[in-house]
Amino acid sequence: MKKIILLLILIYFFQNGHAQIIRGTVLDKSDNIKINFASIYINGTSIGTNSDQNGYFELDITKYGSLPLTISALGYYTVTLTDFSSEKPIEVYLTPKTFELNEVVVVAKSTAKERKANLRLFRDQFLGSSYNGQNCIIMNEGDITFKNDTSRDTLKAFASKPILIVNNALGYKITYYLDKFEYYRKSKSFLYKGSAFFNEDMSAALTKKNFFEKKRKIAYLGSRSHFFSSLWTNSLKSNGFIVRNSVDEIINYEDIVIVRTGFKKYLSYKGDLYIYYLSKSPNSYIEPLKDQIFFDSNGYFDGSGLKVVGQMAQQRIGDFLPYDYKLK
Repeated sequence: MKKIILLLILIYFFQNGHAQIIRGTVLDKSDNIKINFASIYINGTSIGTNSDQNGYFELDITKYGSLPLTISALGYYTVTLTDFSSEKPIEVYLTPKTFELNEVVVVAKSTAKERKANLRLFRDQFLGSSYNGQNCIIMNEGDITFKNDTSRDTLKAFASKPILIVNNALGYKITYYLDKFEYYRKSKSFLYKGSAFFNEDMSAALTKKNFFEKKRKIAYLGSRSHFFSSLWTNSLKSNGFIVRNSVDEIINYEDIVIVRTGFKKYLSYKGDLYIYYLSKSPNSYIEPLKDQIFFDSNGYFDGSGLKVVGQMAQQRIGDFLPYDYKLK
């Protein structure tokens, strides 16, 4: 009995000794005022917390210590930290969205018909036109404002508050902090930038559990997260992926992965990579924009470091799964 108790005590101290607890304070960059109710989270996961009335926060990031830390607050630009330590408290300074808010005020005078058309376009591009995207509901559409440029080609979207999304296909509630959205009508292309925090939709989790699991599995297979998690474990082929270069040569793990200190992995390749998933022709291709692109075992990757085109790029917010999703 004493041996069992001793073992349990050792396990407890071992787990807590390796826990990574980030502590810090969120402040306004313009006047150093502490920001309460700011959101501190690992982007694309359900791991997060809020700052208290003094701007202070604590967050256990043990499972995701290698991923960036995201800090968002109403009326401020989101900040992402890649270089931080759990050994000492950190201070995070957020910049107010003063210019952007002025833009929103100026453009609020659209007709009901024009706004309805803009919302429809925004939903299709932001949430996606897939089954999953079409089964998402934006709960606070009134907080979204649109602006057309003078040529009427570019549509910009601004959100005065985090966009609250209920995904009735995958069973998640998503809080999305939109930093930028632009749609170009002539080229029918768009870009967006932001960060997401996921929660299970507990109101439907029990009654639709099997349905959600089926839809999540379909959304995951062949996705960007599936590709990068398979690349991390050097199991692309067994997971249905083949990678070739522009002259149709097969590219192997050793050709594109660099392992750094701390077992961090980076995608590194000069030229486009053509991705085949369960097919005889490429479904997608990846164009590296940096010499080294960080990625992790859970499927996270530095999205600013590469351009994805094709089937993997068709997935929008409505098709996204949190990085803590595990294939069953």
